[in-house]
Amino acid sequence: MTQSDFASLGLCAPLLAALKARGYDTPTPIQQRAIPLLLDDRDLLGIAQTGTGKTAAFALPILHRLFVTEKKPLQPRSARALVLAPTRELAAQIAASFEAYGRHLRPSVSVVVGGVKHNPQVRALARGVDVLVATPGRLLDHLQGGTLRLDRTEIVVLDEADHMLDLGFLVPIRRILAKLPKSRQTLFFSATMPKDIGALARDMLTDPVEVSVAPVATTAERVDQSVYLVDAAGKRSLLVELLRQPGYERTLVFTRTKHGADKVTRHL
Repeated sequence: MTQSDFASLGLCAPLLAALKARGYDTPTPIQQRAIPLLLDDRDLLGIAQTGTGKTAAFALPILHRLFVTEKKPLQPRSARALVLAPTRELAAQIAASFEAYGRHLRPSVSVVVGGVKHNPQVRALARGVDVLVATPGRLLDHLQGGTLRLDRTEIVVLDEADHMLDLGFLVPIRRILAKLPKSRQTLFFSATMPKDIGALARDMLTDPVEVSVAPVATTAERVDQSVYLVDAAGKRSLLVELLRQPGYERTLVFTRTKHGADKVTRHL
């Protein structure tokens, strides 16, 4: 595949230029299958793990629609597209992707998450935004406080839905859905499809197309994985040994608790 494959998906020239600048030549399977459907204004239920390129799969057609198909002026306290994510870290990554892919379109992108000051978010929302990326709890705070309205939102994405349900966001999500217009495009991404996810999808989506790029409970093919069996007392020493290897340029370390993360940080 070559750059022309992205062009054949129907994306506009400014998006293609941004993809080329980032070195993206080959659409991933989720991008290849989802983007034409989303440009055709279909609701979509996507089963895809992290690492399969799903952020671009929904960000690119959203930007195309907002700036090419239906360019409209921003309305105060409104968002034309809403992306819900389970954590503030993922929300920040998604927002950065929208800004990178839309570098030639210059979308207004705002992030609404907990754990940070409220007033800067209020000021950003007051002007209205093209794309709002949010965690459910803080989004509800703004809805209840009157600093945000969703009745003019055209597109909504629920990303990593199974993780959001694991974190207890089912009730907030349903409350948010009630604030959205019935006439909208809805995109739903999850790595697994348990019963609760299926029920939520039926509530959210209208005649959806289902796209699955990997069987449930399989690992992402584009990620190399290995396992080290070690007792608890030796984990930190092994981590240090791994980090000393030249191949580890950037590393993300997960711990079970915040307290555990603090202990690892002090040790490093």
